[in-house]
Amino acid sequence: MMLSTWVEARTTVQTTVVSLTIGLATLAGIALWMSLSAQRAATHLHELNEISDRWGQVVQNVDVADHAMSDYLRSGAPVMRQPLASAAGAAEESLRWLGDNGGPADARAAGMVGDLYSDYTTLLREVVALGDAGDQDGAAQKADQAELTVVSLRKQLSTVVQLKRLETTEYLQNAERHNGQLRAAALVAFIVDLGLVALCTLVLLGHRRQILRQAAKSEHEASHDALTGLANRTLLTQRTEEAIKRAQFSGQPLGLFLIDLNRFKPINDTLGHAFGDRLLQHVATRLTSAVRGDDTVARLGGDEFAVLLPAVGDPANAMLVAAKVHRALEEAVDLDGLSVEVGCSIGVAMYPSDSTDAHDLLKHADIAMYAAKRNRLGTAAYEPGLDVHSAAQLTVVSDLRRAIDQQELVLHYQPKADVRTGTVCGAEVLCRWQHPRLGLLGPDRFIPAAEESGLIEPLTQYVLDHSLAQCQQWHAAGWDVPISVNVGAQCLHDLTFPDQVSDLLKRHGRQPDVLTLEITESAIIADPRRATEVLGRLRELGIRLSIDDFGTGYSSIAYLRTMPVHEMKIDRSFTTNMRTDSSSGAITRSLLGLAHNLELEVVAEGVEDEETWTALAALGCDIVQGYCLSKPLPPDEFAAWLRDRMLTGLTAPTA
Repeated sequence: MMLSTWVEARTTVQTTVVSLTIGLATLAGIALWMSLSAQRAATHLHELNEISDRWGQVVQNVDVADHAMSDYLRSGAPVMRQPLASAAGAAEESLRWLGDNGGPADARAAGMVGDLYSDYTTLLREVVALGDAGDQDGAAQKADQAELTVVSLRKQLSTVVQLKRLETTEYLQNAERHNGQLRAAALVAFIVDLGLVALCTLVLLGHRRQILRQAAKSEHEASHDALTGLANRTLLTQRTEEAIKRAQFSGQPLGLFLIDLNRFKPINDTLGHAFGDRLLQHVATRLTSAVRGDDTVARLGGDEFAVLLPAVGDPANAMLVAAKVHRALEEAVDLDGLSVEVGCSIGVAMYPSDSTDAHDLLKHADIAMYAAKRNRLGTAAYEPGLDVHSAAQLTVVSDLRRAIDQQELVLHYQPKADVRTGTVCGAEVLCRWQHPRLGLLGPDRFIPAAEESGLIEPLTQYVLDHSLAQCQQWHAAGWDVPISVNVGAQCLHDLTFPDQVSDLLKRHGRQPDVLTLEITESAIIADPRRATEVLGRLRELGIRLSIDDFGTGYSSIAYLRTMPVHEMKIDRSFTTNMRTDSSSGAITRSLLGLAHNLELEVVAEGVEDEETWTALAALGCDIVQGYCLSKPLPPDEFAAWLRDRMLTGLTAPTA
């Protein structure tokens, strides 16, 4: 196991490949070196042989001249004169070549031998000249001198030739020793490369096994969810198609559930993705335990699951299994000492009564699931009439795109007042949709669709643009009314959002402090790092920030302490009931104390009567908002209300 792990390690592969490359390069370098060395040796030997031949030729010329002189003196015949005359000076050309082309030693030796050979040649020519003059005695004397000279010449030549032989022998020995070293190095390199080739083969085999394992893993991952190990949408579709084919022969109906967790998103946003992932794994285990072994449980993504029930029998049996699954997921989950309840909505579709196609079967289960979620049924079976509701939801999204483009959205303004003086200190902007067929729609009819479809960002831009334009008109009329605009999570996660708001303020000529952006806790907790960065940039621009509906979600004091906000809004669910419900009153007092300790202004929503206003004033609340002041009003009615309030001089109620 350890060897297999080592062979498949990335460092082993890299080291082996690099080592083999170096080894092969070394072997090739040695081979090239051997070839070059052999070539240099052959060239040098050729040069040595050529020089030796030249010295041999000099020796031969001297011998020929000496023999020719002896023959000439013995015979005394004129016919022997010509060989002697021709032999005299015959070695001069070879000596000159040796001086010009030989090595330094050859050049020096050629110079020494040349001087002596020059004397010898002069004596031979004098012998010839005296013989031609008939002076045989003089010729004999010169011949004796020449004989003495040739003896010295032969000694020098013998020494030179012997040295050349020694030089050649020594060079051959050195060349052989050098070649032997290269052959040994080549043998070592060959053995090392052979070992590296064997190791590479082992590594390749190891990687082949790894590739096969990876292919099997990739095949599994392609058909299974990485987090839970359940089947994914692809495998679910494949198994549904196979189950439909079997059902066509057996006549047994099959059921398909689509399951969506009800409260997973706030849990995931509040407690973190790691906690959410563990919760999904726990849900997967419960689902698997609640169905049969041959049923397929799949995770389709996010908090959506599906269950395929082949040969379920009839719709009644499918609904019994759905009820069992629902009960299993309704039970609280204990993780890290924290008990959480998620709940679920289940949509049930049957083959062949609801659909004969795998894709449509899943689609119908999805429609039934949304019906269960919308009507809080827990479990719902598919009915053809549910398609109309699904289509209506799609129509809302399509119409909303058009409404934004054609400016069908209208803004209403609900005033806010100082608790102590009753002075109007701002207004919250509330969006309504003047639908051409359905009339005036409240935000609950289209805001969820906008958030799900990604239209919340252009919708927010629309509200900011038109409300700042209205703010400028009021300013021109002499009324400075700061406005508060609700901002969704997607805007807080968009790093360009602060620049967009700044551009709108500049376009309408308003200072940043006239604008308050209201944000929810869940929008912050969903991505605290990015939300903190966006909020920090908004605060640097001078824009006021408010936490909306604090206390209704999974409130995190740690996040509240670090967020760069100016204001906290207490939800109407606490303020409306604070005088009749002791729990709501206690929560309101706690939230006020918390906010003031964090140096935040407090706005109480849902103030319906003067008694609640007075009670909030006694608790130290800063600003109130609600029907006690006014309901949300269109811009013209808001301006008229503001004018009347200024004329009548209404103030805060007194205890």
